Amino acid sequence: MPVRLQVRVHPGAQRPGLVGRLADGSLKVAVAEAPEGGRANRAVEVLVAGVLSLRRTQVKVVGGAAARLKQVEIEGLDAAEVERRLVEALAGARGRHGREASHGK
Repeated sequence: MPVRLQVRVHPGAQRPGLVGRLADGSLKVAVAEAPEGGRANRAVEVLVAGVLSLRRTQVKVVGGAAARLKQVEIEGLDAAEVERRLVEALAGARGRHGREASHGK
């Protein structure tokens, strides 16, 4: 059964990557691509797949294609493993940037 994540996207970012978690639990990511022609959605799929060590074909934007808040479906991992990998990636992002990778916005 696929796992779904809510992802808040910042398109056109200078620093693409995993940003953190919002107060509602959704994941915040930044992508360099503009929200035109599905480019930002594809970039979100690539980014989330990379963070979770999956193939891009295992990650799909299934809701919110034209919005900043998206539903992303993940195949091949259960919810507990997705969460474990996200926590690990967020800890790494926090260490690389020298700041908290979790935002309450």
